[in-house]
Amino acid sequence: MNELFFIERGTAPLLVSIPHLGTRIPEALQDRYTPTALTVADTDWHLDRLYAFAREMGATVLGARVSRYVIDLNRPPNDESLYPGQTTTGLCPAETFRGEPVYKPGCAPDAAQRAERVAQYWQPWHDTLAAELARLRELHANVLLWEAHSIASVLPRLFENKLPDLNLGTQDGRTCAGAVQQAAVDAMQASPFTSVANGRFKGGYITRHYGAPERGIHAIQLEMCQSTYMSEDAPFAYRVERAEAVQPTLQRMVGGALAALTQLAPALS
Repeated sequence: MNELFFIERGTAPLLVSIPHLGTRIPEALQDRYTPTALTVADTDWHLDRLYAFAREMGATVLGARVSRYVIDLNRPPNDESLYPGQTTTGLCPAETFRGEPVYKPGCAPDAAQRAERVAQYWQPWHDTLAAELARLRELHANVLLWEAHSIASVLPRLFENKLPDLNLGTQDGRTCAGAVQQAAVDAMQASPFTSVANGRFKGGYITRHYGAPERGIHAIQLEMCQSTYMSEDAPFAYRVERAEAVQPTLQRMVGGALAALTQLAPALS
């Protein structure tokens, strides 16, 4: 078994990426972490289960196994902030979303250790993601990269008040064609859930780096409130009745974006 991530390959022009699904902290590193960090509370829990419908659509699904507390696969390798001036988390987070220390005193990784983690964990994920996009691009004129994320609905350290249930991001329309974004937004806005496009979350590194409509790669990030499908308190249980209520909206969003994608002219490169 690959200890870094799993991949399920499909042939549809759809790749669902779940970079924060992982809960594994390698045994050799565990004594560096605080007891709070070892609960890996900031995981994007259960999204592989929530997006099970994507497999039936022929999607390729790529999901992390390693925790974001080891390295955040959705941050730039140079740790540049994606939201200048706003509180956010870094490549190797030192604090949880609630501001609690991730590492015991003196145990945070230094520059050399961070570089080692980039090579050991970050780079293989991105090599695989890039290779899968290239494979699908050989099969299709355009490909949809759907970045699946979730987060606790109330986190005062990171944002004010409660988040909308569904937060779609395309870096203000840069990472996908307008028709593709609009199809997802239309499905989102027609749902009973609160929503916003390009609000607090505009798309992380993966969306921004790989989304290139001119090259046939259309990227959309969806950051969901975890309250829509699970318990936000430990042990972070999957709530079937909530999940079944939100899954049709997710399926219409993904399906709508995919339908719009297939109507686009072939990319020039």
